[in-house]
Amino acid sequence: MKDRLTAEDSILWNNVILGDQQAYRELYDIYADMLFRYGLRYVKDTSTIKDCIQDLFTSLYHHRHNLARNVNIRFYLLRSFRRKIHQVVKKNAAVLHTASPEEYFSIVYEPDAEQLQIAAEQQQEMLRLLARELNELPARQKEVLFLKFNCSLSYEEVAGIMKISVPTCRTLAYRAFRQLRSNMEKAPLLPLMFLLMAWLSRQHYKF
Repeated sequence: MKDRLTAEDSILWNNVILGDQQAYRELYDIYADMLFRYGLRYVKDTSTIKDCIQDLFTSLYHHRHNLARNVNIRFYLLRSFRRKIHQVVKKNAAVLHTASPEEYFSIVYEPDAEQLQIAAEQQQEMLRLLARELNELPARQKEVLFLKFNCSLSYEEVAGIMKISVPTCRTLAYRAFRQLRSNMEKAPLLPLMFLLMAWLSRQHYKF
């Protein structure tokens, strides 16, 4: 797995382990939005997502003395959060009106008025088409692309979070792109993918 542990990350993480409240708040501020966006792919109930985020960071603080010192923070938090959100979705599937986490992963494009004014109408339609085509893909293929392009992870890191092999991860991505290219022959797929993921990154965690 690619090592992305920078000197700043190492200092921040070690300060969290030492119980530094400022470091703990900084860690939360940096990663809460990313976890929130990831949670939205599984369930639309924002209160449930926020509860999972709070639970993750509370558990992290209480068990900080047992944390390994040399970790990839983004990878660690995403993997831990995925486990929590899966547990909640499985437990409350009927209440949340969603499928099992293995079957459900949604990428929706709903631009606000400001974005509609800024972006060209043709581009907006292409992004809607891409989101629609993405949601025709199997859930695991969508999740690989989301983690790869929205969370900026390597295939090795994505595979670790999803608990699959790296070859399987690459195969899922390849099949996803093959289907997208087949259904969107004239569209600039990669630029549109980056634009869509950039839009998803604007979905912030509201306190």
